Amino acid sequence: MKVSVLGAGAWGTSLAIVLHYNGHNVTLWEYKRSYAKTLIKKRENVIYLPGIELPDGMNITHDIDDAGHDKNMIILAIPSQFTRSVIKGIPYSEIKNSILVSVSKGIENGSLMTMSQMIADVYPEVSASQIGVLSGPSHAEEVSRRIPTAVVAASTEPETSKSIQAAFMTSYFRVYSSTDILGAELGGAFKNVIAIGAGIIDGAKFGDNTKAAIMTRGIAEIGRLGMAMGAKRETFAGLSGIGDLIVTCMSRHSRNRFVGEKVGSGVKLKDVLKKMDAVAEGVQTSKSASELARKHNVETPITNEVYKVLFEDKDPIKATTDLMTRDMKTE
Repeated sequence: MKVSVLGAGAWGTSLAIVLHYNGHNVTLWEYKRSYAKTLIKKRENVIYLPGIELPDGMNITHDIDDAGHDKNMIILAIPSQFTRSVIKGIPYSEIKNSILVSVSKGIENGSLMTMSQMIADVYPEVSASQIGVLSGPSHAEEVSRRIPTAVVAASTEPETSKSIQAAFMTSYFRVYSSTDILGAELGGAFKNVIAIGAGIIDGAKFGDNTKAAIMTRGIAEIGRLGMAMGAKRETFAGLSGIGDLIVTCMSRHSRNRFVGEKVGSGVKLKDVLKKMDAVAEGVQTSKSASELARKHNVETPITNEVYKVLFEDKDPIKATTDLMTRDMKTE
């Protein structure tokens, strides 16, 4: 199968390697011409995935026409806020027979669309059966080193989710299939916001009790909002829900947890982001998630406090205290 991966960050690069060793003809697209040349020359993603060799048989390009032309499957591994601008550069005629798979975990600001909804918005002619997502607890740093990982391939069309499943499945990268594409996307996007909250707890020097509370109540509010938007409850109890939440809140690899930790320790958000090469999707998604919660009239106290800490300069200690002293509730 001929496959393109758009986005040569850590995640895109890791997935390109998985697909290559699964026997597919893989093209990895990098948006910066100069860095594409570096990848070709060094056969290593020295910025985003150092120490991992890029296979000689894997094509690397900066040419979006080359990446989009005549592919059976196109993997969209671009940060969510830039996905629209990239795919608009590929005409429908190039991708009309391709399966389009989003692996980004964010909600577009402004439109409040998930990535699959955005794809359908850019390409109205594309059928829902051509669109899928891959989500779940999966840090690129571990996948690239063949550490056992389990994820979910989702599409409204069962055969499409199974095609994605078959493309990626290996002895160390286990893929389950699902038809709840909305739930898989919302779980993957919203958990990044909660992970920033978990990082804030770490940075503010609270303890394990506090972090466990944030994670548990976080998945509760993710589920509330997701179901109000039309997703299935059980999806949030699976890999793309609680599974992804756990790894993103706990792992040293987590960019979102890292951002929260720095902000929780007193560093300004702009200063944290200035020093990061990679994108922490939860920062911008906190804006979209807060707007979606208001739109659907769903209570999301943790998401709201994370947003206030990030964008309204609210003191992390005060934010945590406000969460703890809310009116009494039943679980």
